[in-house]
Amino acid sequence: MYGFDRFITGRRATRGHPLTAAQKEANRLDSRERAANEHGFADLKNWRLLTKVRMNARHATTLLRALLVLTNAEAHR
Repeated sequence: MYGFDRFITGRRATRGHPLTAAQKEANRLDSRERAANEHGFADLKNWRLLTKVRMNARHATTLLRALLVLTNAEAHR
């Protein structure tokens, strides 16, 4: 999808140039994806899981991905 060296930021309207409908929709989609990720990381922080993980980084990554999937599935119920 995106490289690690890129950040997706929304478009901003200026005084003389309002956003088009397509730009507004792109902002909406970007913020939706960003919100889902932020909520997942907030849940991990609340569960204090990251302080308790003492395992191989590869296994920790798999565990974190699984927990984010479960969190997103719970949020979309």
